[in-house]
Amino acid sequence: MNMAWKEMKKSKAKFIILGSIIFLVSFLTFIISGLANGLSQDNAALIKDLPQGHFYMSTDAKGTYNLSKIDPSLQDQTLKEHKDAAAFSIQMGFVNDKEDKQHTVAFVTSTDSPLFEKVAPGEIVLDKSLEKDGIKVGDVLTNNQFNGEFKVVKFVDQKKYSHAPVAYINMNDYKEIYRAKGLQLMFIPGQDQAPSITGLDSYTNNEFLNTISSYKAENMSLQMIIWFLIAISGLLFAIFFYMMNVQKIGLYGILKAIGVKTGTLFRMMWAQMFLITISALVLSVALSLGFNMIAPKGMPFSLTLNGTILLSVLFLVIGFIGATLSGMQIRKVEPLQAIQQGDM
Repeated sequence: MNMAWKEMKKSKAKFIILGSIIFLVSFLTFIISGLANGLSQDNAALIKDLPQGHFYMSTDAKGTYNLSKIDPSLQDQTLKEHKDAAAFSIQMGFVNDKEDKQHTVAFVTSTDSPLFEKVAPGEIVLDKSLEKDGIKVGDVLTNNQFNGEFKVVKFVDQKKYSHAPVAYINMNDYKEIYRAKGLQLMFIPGQDQAPSITGLDSYTNNEFLNTISSYKAENMSLQMIIWFLIAISGLLFAIFFYMMNVQKIGLYGILKAIGVKTGTLFRMMWAQMFLITISALVLSVALSLGFNMIAPKGMPFSLTLNGTILLSVLFLVIGFIGATLSGMQIRKVEPLQAIQQGDM
């Protein structure tokens, strides 16, 4: 460790440049990770907030929830067999406020369940984001396909679907708007093994999320960028330490000649890698968390502690692998040959 620190003080410029690059790459990765998580919540918070369990849709829907129709008799039978189960539907639509301005919403209705808001006929419960549009508790909203009116009775936090605020309505009102006889989906929470239901296909929480086309496309694109940035950081370490090691072949030869073991040289390189990476990560994490607090309310940004820790560990592991691979040439250094080829 002492040797590693002395060399870093002697070659400050080189190590500062590497640390700055690692800081920029890691900072960008944390920001994109926060955006990915924020967009994920904005796209499917309604589903992600449900406990682990199994979703069911009709087999002929072929994984497209909009095409799914649950037979009412099958729904009633399943609800009797599984007391904590719920049947529900999600459909995109809109409501008109008192000024006749349209607001896009995701209408949600369900059977009686603590997993969903309980709404009486003629009432509506909205995601809190609609408060910014001037809608308040007690306002009356309308829909062109609905003969009656909706009275806003409550707002709920972070209930979004397909980037639209959720609007919970009564089942009878939902059926009138969409001329539906039954509901689309069923959910049974807390089952390790999905109960088999004739005519219905089961999906885990993650599998159901991936049936939402916008969620899958956004998530895959952003995750790919994150993994590329992590891989780039590993390559940077490998290239940097490779060039450093080439320049120090003569030095390594002298050190080996006086009895310094190869393991000691590797530990010196690892110590330098960890010092640089940890310093860069501390700074990038601090700035990312600061950005998390000052990000505009309209920006879907959410950097979780677990995600931050996971990415930090990945950067350290990738940096360790990159530095180790670049240092393999140290093992091949022969003292006499190295001294003849290079100098200090």
